[in-house]
Amino acid sequence: MAIDKNVQGGGEPEQLRPARMQIETTVLMSRHGESHPTELVDISATGALLRRPLGWAGETGQSWVLDMIFGHNLHIHLEAVVARISDHHIGFSYSRIPEDKQVPLWNLLGGYADILEYWKDG
Repeated sequence: MAIDKNVQGGGEPEQLRPARMQIETTVLMSRHGESHPTELVDISATGALLRRPLGWAGETGQSWVLDMIFGHNLHIHLEAVVARISDHHIGFSYSRIPEDKQVPLWNLLGGYADILEYWKDG
C-alpha cells in the first residue's frame, strides 16, 4: 500500500487510515423504518463521512443502510455502523458490502482503495 506523506503539523499523534476520496453525492440512510436524505462528504475503502441530517438523533454503534447514488448508473447499497458523530457529520464504518456492490465500490475509489494517509485524532 502507498502512503500519502502530506503530513499536518501539531501535537497530536499521527495514525494511518485508508485515504479519503472527496466526492459529493446524495445518500439515503435508513434504519428500522426511519430514513434521512443527506449528502456524502468523502468515502474510503472502509467507510464514509456524511453530512448530519437535521433532526437525526442516532448513536455510535447503530447499524444503518446507506444508499449512495453516483451519476446515472451507479447505485451502491451497503450496511454501515456509526463510528463517529459531530455537530455536522456522521462517520460510518462499513459492516456489510453485498458481493455485487464490492467491485463497483472499488472501481469508484480507484487508486484511493490502496492508499493510506496520515491523520490526527482530535
